[in-house]
Amino acid sequence: MSRQGRHGQGFFYGWIVSGGATLSYFFTNGVAYYLPQNLFPRLIEEFGLTVSQVSLAGALTFMVGGLSAPLAGLLIDRYGAVKVLRCGILVLAITATLYPFTASLWQLYLLHMLFGVTMVSAGLMINVVLLSNWFNVKRGMVIGVLVAGSSLAGFILPNLISGLVASPDYGWRWGFGVAAALIWLLPVPAVWLFVREKPADVGQFPDGLAEPPRGHEDPAALPGVTLREAMRTQTLWALALGSFCLWFSITAVNSQLTLFLEQEAGLAIRQATLFYSLVLGFSVAGKFLFGWLADHRSKQEVMIIASLVLLAGCLLLFQVPGGTLMLTDSVAQLALFTLVYGLGFGGAFTMIQLVCIASFGQRELGRILGLIIFIDTIGAVLGIAGIGMLRDLTGDYLLPFLIVAAVALVGAVNMWFVRPLDFAAAVETASPPLPGTTAPSSGTAPRH
Repeated sequence: MSRQGRHGQGFFYGWIVSGGATLSYFFTNGVAYYLPQNLFPRLIEEFGLTVSQVSLAGALTFMVGGLSAPLAGLLIDRYGAVKVLRCGILVLAITATLYPFTASLWQLYLLHMLFGVTMVSAGLMINVVLLSNWFNVKRGMVIGVLVAGSSLAGFILPNLISGLVASPDYGWRWGFGVAAALIWLLPVPAVWLFVREKPADVGQFPDGLAEPPRGHEDPAALPGVTLREAMRTQTLWALALGSFCLWFSITAVNSQLTLFLEQEAGLAIRQATLFYSLVLGFSVAGKFLFGWLADHRSKQEVMIIASLVLLAGCLLLFQVPGGTLMLTDSVAQLALFTLVYGLGFGGAFTMIQLVCIASFGQRELGRILGLIIFIDTIGAVLGIAGIGMLRDLTGDYLLPFLIVAAVALVGAVNMWFVRPLDFAAAVETASPPLPGTTAPSSGTAPRH
């Protein structure tokens, strides 16, 4: 690398890394998460499954992902994000290639478990850690772009293959095969050829600055706290519980939405796919909007606002004609739902990551994110499998979606108790102590 790059002049290589990370996450969530749940009605038809059986496939993805997250965090901190990411993107490509050849329920479950491995080895957590190495000042914007890539995949990929899926000559297997081919053509070479671990690997500094930020060569000097210190604070458990509730609601709605739109709201296949993709399209806007707000306002305040917008979106699934509570079948109200819920979904999704970084810093970000993702993934598993099972038991989505809205409310309320830590102070003074811990003698946590 030339001296010109070392002095912060010329092109900053971090933008290439950001593009590769976003491309990786686009296909990881798009193919492992959004495409299968959009195809749930087709899988039910072909394999003769119940709603709870097909929902379990999606739940297995999150369960394996959650169980793998702490281990992935350790591997990232020990070996670096890039090595883990390269392995993860290969597993994604191989699993997606096998998916169109699924011939039985147990094979479907096995492939979804492998998708769970890719959710942590090539998904959100690893790419957040990677981009945090490259960006400080513009981190909110870059991570906003990253998480927007996930929703953009949910908007583009189902519509891209919908013609094949609806065609009697091709069907969902050919459609999914197209998505698998794109993984080999785009994110695999991008990750293996162009993504680098840190700015020093190309002779640059974070954000393309001319001078290194303080402590950038020493991981122990990075701003932040250790996982052990974080676990002694109220902030970690408040954020984890809030994330648990929000992910319960988000994954429950996302996994059941196409089924609800087709089976209870009466929409045709192509129209249901359009509404499903609109949710993801509006969530792209939500991720950019709330990511931008996070760079200008308190991240905790923005997190609360995003949670309340998500709750409002969940409530738009209901109507009360003549005083009787029921699920809406109004196309106009469902269209409004896609807007409000999509914005809240995108905002909450983005802010969980940014609040975690702002609250605990980068020192052991992989380990801390791994723990939080493990906890909120339990919420995701319960949301997908539990709501699907309850739909089979009750015969409709009225009670399941009422529970979704109630849990979203709990998640929004819980975010009021998140207080970012003061990295300059002892961790004991960062937030109100949990029961059984020593009360701080002085100091308060700042608002970010």
